[in-house]
Amino acid sequence: MAIRTTKKDADAQKALQYVANDPKRTPGERWITMSNALTRAGHGLTLAEKRIVMMAVSKIDSTKPINPTEPPRTKITAAEYAAECGVDMNTAYDQLQSAAKHIYSRSVMFYEPAHKRNGQPITPGRTVMRWVGQIEYHQGEGWVELHWWPALIKHLMGLKRQFTSYQLQQASALRSVYSWRLLELLTRFESTGWAEYTIEDFAASMDATDKQRSDFAAIRRKIIEPAIKELQDKDGWLISWQPVKAGRKVKALRFEFSRNPQTSLF
Repeated sequence: MAIRTTKKDADAQKALQYVANDPKRTPGERWITMSNALTRAGHGLTLAEKRIVMMAVSKIDSTKPINPTEPPRTKITAAEYAAECGVDMNTAYDQLQSAAKHIYSRSVMFYEPAHKRNGQPITPGRTVMRWVGQIEYHQGEGWVELHWWPALIKHLMGLKRQFTSYQLQQASALRSVYSWRLLELLTRFESTGWAEYTIEDFAASMDATDKQRSDFAAIRRKIIEPAIKELQDKDGWLISWQPVKAGRKVKALRFEFSRNPQTSLF
C-alpha cells in the first residue's frame, strides 16, 4: 500500500532539503531543526547564548548521518551575529566573547513528560548534558567555534521524524528568551494550531525559577504574557491561551495559534 504524504510531512521534508542543499545561504534564511525532545527540554541559555547556539544549529545539516567518531563543530563570526541579530560590531564581539566563557558550562535538561500512576504524580526522569564539549574564541579575530557534545548530536542530525523546524529569522530579532522558547514550543504543533502543556512541563521548558514555579501568577506575568505580546507584535502570530484547572489549581496551559499573513515579518 502506498504511503500518503501529508502537507506537514512535505513541508518538513522541504525544510530539511533546504538545509541540506544550500548550506551557504544567508543566516536568516537558514532553518533550525532539532528533535522534539530537545525542543521541549530546558535549554539553560541567556538570550545572547541562545542566539549563538541556534545560529550554530542552523548551520548543521539535520539530514546528514551521524559520524560517532567525529562530532561536528560550527563557527559563528561576529559579522554574522551582528547582521542577524541587529546589533553593532562591538556588541557582537562582546557577546561572542561572553558566550565563549559561559556556553561550555550550560546544560540541556531533558525530562519525561509529567504523568501519574494510580492517581499519584510520578517524579519525571531527568537527563542532563552539555551543549558543547569544547568552545574556542580567538581574541581579535571575532569568531567562536562550538564543538558539539557527542550525546547531543542525535537530536540535531540524522533526523527523519519527531522533529521541529523553523527559520532562524523568525526568532533572531526577539528580545526575550521566553518569546523564543514559546515560539519553539508552539511550532512543534504548528500543523494542529493548538498545543497543551502541563504546567510542570511548561515551566521546565522555560527554565522557570523555583519562585516562579510556585506562583502561577508570576509565570503568567513574567513569562506567558510578555512572550505572547512579543510574538504577536514582531512576528505576526495570533495566539490565545487559557489555563486548564483542576479545582482551583492550574494543571496545564492550552494555546491556540496561527500566523497572520498580513502582519508576519517573515
